[in-house]
Amino acid sequence: MWLKGVLFLLIGMMSGGILLIDHGSLRMALLLGLCVWGFCRAYYFAFYVIERWVDPGYKFSGLGHFLTYVWKRRRK
Repeated sequence: MWLKGVLFLLIGMMSGGILLIDHGSLRMALLLGLCVWGFCRAYYFAFYVIERWVDPGYKFSGLGHFLTYVWKRRRK
């Protein structure tokens, strides 16, 4: 599990570095940082916030499972 986490970190660092090398502007760095931060917060919301405060009895196993939960909840 640790290896998986390290590999995800490595993928993020390498792809971010390549983007900044190709388009090395302060604007690109800021937008990339905001993009990563926004997706991290959305992921945190999808799992931690929903499971802890919105519906404590429901457990998610992935983003697809979360989207199914949202879709079914909207249909009610």
